[in-house]
Amino acid sequence: MKRTAVRTRSFLPALLALFTTTAICAPQTNYPKDYKGTPYHDSRHPGGPQKIPGRVECAYYDLGGEGVAYHDADARNNGSGALNPADGTYLNQFRMEEAVDISYTKFHDQIDNNPYNLVQPPENQLYVGWTEPGEWFNITVQVAHAGTYSADLLYTSNRGGTISMDVNGKDATGPLPIASTFNASDPIAWRQWHHWNVKPDILSVRLPAGKSVLIVHILTEGNMNLAYFDFKPAR
Repeated sequence: MKRTAVRTRSFLPALLALFTTTAICAPQTNYPKDYKGTPYHDSRHPGGPQKIPGRVECAYYDLGGEGVAYHDADARNNGSGALNPADGTYLNQFRMEEAVDISYTKFHDQIDNNPYNLVQPPENQLYVGWTEPGEWFNITVQVAHAGTYSADLLYTSNRGGTISMDVNGKDATGPLPIASTFNASDPIAWRQWHHWNVKPDILSVRLPAGKSVLIVHILTEGNMNLAYFDFKPAR
């Protein structure tokens, strides 16, 4: 009896350690340990992962540069500092030194508040544009609770096309079709890139609690403007 009692007492610490280790490991998110990108921040944006549930802004893709936080077809930002001249203003020069092409919605001369919108976007809404097949960008997010989430997308698309989303380096959605917002009734040719719409429930993804990296891929066609994904628990 005495020998059995000693064996039982010596086993208890190991058993408690096992339970403790299991509890600590449970919230792991599969966040890639070797990822060198970091959440976007600047003087107006405090930084940290974007929150889910909530609005995930495409223009706040991660810091880290070409091949780490994004891949772009050319090294020039065709929006900030180019289409939108470098004049010292925050929006015109937003991330101007990076290759991902960024612009923002303008409500003068019926540019982004035009009568051919299917949905009117917010004014001064930043977006990723001039998209080309093969391009991608990363967004670090913080997910409140593990579960399945759907998302609505605010976008424009001159030709239609497809995108996809990875979660922590693994394809989570497959190709997602984007309907064209082209409207032959619009007499202004360049405004075909400014017909805004919302694609409800464009995707459904299973997300772990905690920090994850979403990778948005442009698969086909390009010529899309991607503003934000509104994530919410799937019904």
